[in-house]
Amino acid sequence: MPIISFQKNKPPLEVADGSNLMQSLLEAEHPVASSCDGEAVCGKCKIQILKGSEYLSKESEQELFLKKKNSIRSDCRISCQTQVHGDIEIDASYW
Repeated sequence: MPIISFQKNKPPLEVADGSNLMQSLLEAEHPVASSCDGEAVCGKCKIQILKGSEYLSKESEQELFLKKKNSIRSDCRISCQTQVHGDIEIDASYW
């Protein structure tokens, strides 16, 4: 099972393969910014991927659109549109 680790002082989180990144974080009571509740509209749920980006799902057209529209850096992913398939390390500006 994949492990999500954090740059800041948070314990690692074990998730099922293919889990949605945003849902996994919310279920573990880690705050995720969002005004659209994961409907891929706002882009606020961006998460910086520090390690393991190759273990995430391919960026969808909707995610690519949101990243371009909101000038989101290439090392970030829209968490509501991202599935986890291996170990990753993440951070968010609001943690």
